[in-house]
Formats: sequence, C-alpha cells, structure tokens
Amino acid sequence: MPTESDRHERTDVSVRSVLLAAGALAAAGILVQLVVGVQFTALRGARARESPPVPVAVGLLGGPPEPRLQTTPAEDLAQLRAREDTLLDGYGWEDRTGGVVHIPIGRAMELVAKEAAK
Repeated sequence: MPTESDRHERTDVSVRSVLLAAGALAAAGILVQLVVGVQFTALRGARARESPPVPVAVGLLGGPPEPRLQTTPAEDLAQLRAREDTLLDGYGWEDRTGGVVHIPIGRAMELVAKEAAK
C-alpha cells in the first residue's frame, strides 16, 4: 500500500530548466520576427522594382492610359439611356443589303400579339 510520501514529487522543479526553456522560446520568437521582417523588406523592394512610380510627364500628357474612371457617371448613364430609347422607339435599317429593318418595340409587340391571336 502506497504511503502519503509516495504520491508526491520527491524533488522540486528545477528553476534553471524552466528559465532556460523560457529563454529558448523567447529567442525563437525574436528570431522568427527578424526572419519575417527581412522577408517583408525584400518583398517590398521587389514590388517597388516591378512597378516603378508613374512619371510626372504622364499627368502632362493628358492623364493615365485607358480605361479611366468615369468623371460624370450620371451624365454617361443618361446618354446611354437616350441611345437605347432611340433604338427601341424608332425605325431604322439593320442591314440595308439584306432588307432588315428595326421597328419600335411597342409596334413589334402589337404585331406579335396579333400573330399569336390568329
């Protein structure tokens, strides 16, 4: 039968071992931070070399190359809608040589409804 003294540690934990393990972990953490910092610095330099800054002359030549951002999106949308309405509500040639025309959408719907009713 085990006695009370058999159920506990006979020696204390080595403080020196605990401190050495904590120091090793701290050193490993610092080393990892340094390695990651060096990698980020190298990647930042590589990226800067791949895409150099835009020369000032680009601004003098009329702005950046196409495609550019819309400066007046509401006006652009109004112009698009006006072109679409002209096509949808007007008559015009699609293919003159083939004899194909387009007619207003309302009239086309009336013709289709008459065809379906027959």
